[in-house]
Amino acid sequence: MKKHYDVYGIGAALVDTEIHVTDADLSAWGIEKGMMLLLDEARRKKLLDFLTDHLGCSKRTSGGSTANAITAIAQFGGKTFYTCKVGDDDNGRFYLNDLSTAGVDYQTDNRYKDGITGTCLVMITPDAERTLNSFLGINATLSEHDIVQEAIINSDYVYLEAYMVLSPSSRVAAIRIREIAEESKVKVAISLSDSGVVSNFRDDLHEMLGKHVDLLFSNRIEALSWAQTDNLDIAIDSLKNFARTFVITLGAEGSLVYDGMQLHTIAPYKVQAVNTTGAGDMFAGAFLFAITHGKDFLTAGKFASFSAAAVVSDYGSRLNVTKQQQILAQWDNVAKTF
Repeated sequence: MKKHYDVYGIGAALVDTEIHVTDADLSAWGIEKGMMLLLDEARRKKLLDFLTDHLGCSKRTSGGSTANAITAIAQFGGKTFYTCKVGDDDNGRFYLNDLSTAGVDYQTDNRYKDGITGTCLVMITPDAERTLNSFLGINATLSEHDIVQEAIINSDYVYLEAYMVLSPSSRVAAIRIREIAEESKVKVAISLSDSGVVSNFRDDLHEMLGKHVDLLFSNRIEALSWAQTDNLDIAIDSLKNFARTFVITLGAEGSLVYDGMQLHTIAPYKVQAVNTTGAGDMFAGAFLFAITHGKDFLTAGKFASFSAAAVVSDYGSRLNVTKQQQILAQWDNVAKTF
């Protein structure tokens, strides 16, 4: 393998089913709004029984946080590699076909007859907030043995998700990837993924991520959880001690981008939000695409904000390649007024 990649990613391969629900539905099912919950097979089947009346208008899409970002980079024209595992089932074939269509490279021996492809029930309330209910399936066995070292050392960045801390074998894989990257002078980027993961697995995350990372992505709540504070300024100072550069997304208020020297405030690109699923992943993907293609952090932040706005104004956790190419075509004109 001699191919050069902008970003190497590893994470869960999840097939999403989006379902529109009410706040009352979530309360009746005992589900905390806006969080990510892990389901075992029994809980997943029980939840599907509850959701029978909602499934008629549901939509199946490929997902997974890192995969969404990696796919976004590829569809903008970047070069990416994704390590994941799927079952030898319909969902697995559906998932790998989506990776191929997007132009993402992946190892070809990642379908397992003894496993079930992971799934995620994405519950969307009328305020466009999403609540994730994930069944990991074969993803729970993702390990250091699945790492493609040559793809890592031939990349500009590796991109990890904090969700990997939830599985002991995935956590070990993340540590090994970080070590390979550091030895090979490849930059390490991480998404904090979920505030509950940050607060409940703090020590494991510190072990997984080491003393420093090159680039960190978080939203406001995740940043506050990381710093164990309710003050954003304190959280920013805390992140500066750990991440050489970072991004904090602030929803409708825009984002903050720290380039290692200066903290930039990025205004939001105003749209009517119908669904926040995948917005943070698109932001990370667009940002990584921009900085691996010669853009500075301020420009990358603006481009990522514009790209994420396209996701929240549409349904689904990803855009298709046509829409992403339209974003690229529109960007020069949009950038003049941003």
